[in-house]
Amino acid sequence: MLKVENLHVSYDNIRALQGIDFHIEQGEIVTIIGANGAGKTTTLRAISQVANITQGTMTFKGKDLRSYPPEKVVSELGISHVPEGRRLFGNLTVHENLKLGAFARKDTDQVKRDIDRVFEIFPRLLERKDQKAGTMSGGEQQMLAVGRAFICGRELMILDEPSMGLSPLLMKRVFAALREINNQGTTILLVEQNARMALKFAQRAYLLEHGHVLKEGPTEEFMNDPEVQKSYLGG
Repeated sequence: MLKVENLHVSYDNIRALQGIDFHIEQGEIVTIIGANGAGKTTTLRAISQVANITQGTMTFKGKDLRSYPPEKVVSELGISHVPEGRRLFGNLTVHENLKLGAFARKDTDQVKRDIDRVFEIFPRLLERKDQKAGTMSGGEQQMLAVGRAFICGRELMILDEPSMGLSPLLMKRVFAALREINNQGTTILLVEQNARMALKFAQRAYLLEHGHVLKEGPTEEFMNDPEVQKSYLGG
């Protein structure tokens, strides 16, 4: 589905990614783990075409991803991005935020069905339908960010730190909803501070360090790797 080869990304004089390769198959859940500054967020931004890519190839379902501007990545390719910090419209209601997620779509009837589906996946959002997003709890806002991404693009959803600031209970609810979204056909790429949770959730993983891929493979291998356990799983 997504194939990335020799990807380089720079910010001013900082080389954030230095020739990484990775791929995602349709229907998978893949996670990227690594320390702060390893290049995880930059990788997601590169897929969304909002990073300064200096070298490399990226194809999505056989199409040259680099030839698409950011808005077309969403509207034409169906790739949605849930960034760290959620970036909701706080002065708009839950329903208005969801409708804005579909601003580039023309299939009005399907949009309505997708919004109804979001309310099925996140019943709390239906209860808060007419409430302004900025007045909701962090967990509710994260649910809305995921729901809006579901409306934006159904092919591939990429998420940056979806559990940040959430209680353990709300974190489990968000991940359960993501599992349901994946079961309905959406491929997921996840960057997550809670490496143990991410590795339990995903099928495959990549370990980034200083802009390089150090390890890749099934998540079971990561969970059983002594170095991964020591550095990222708390022993």
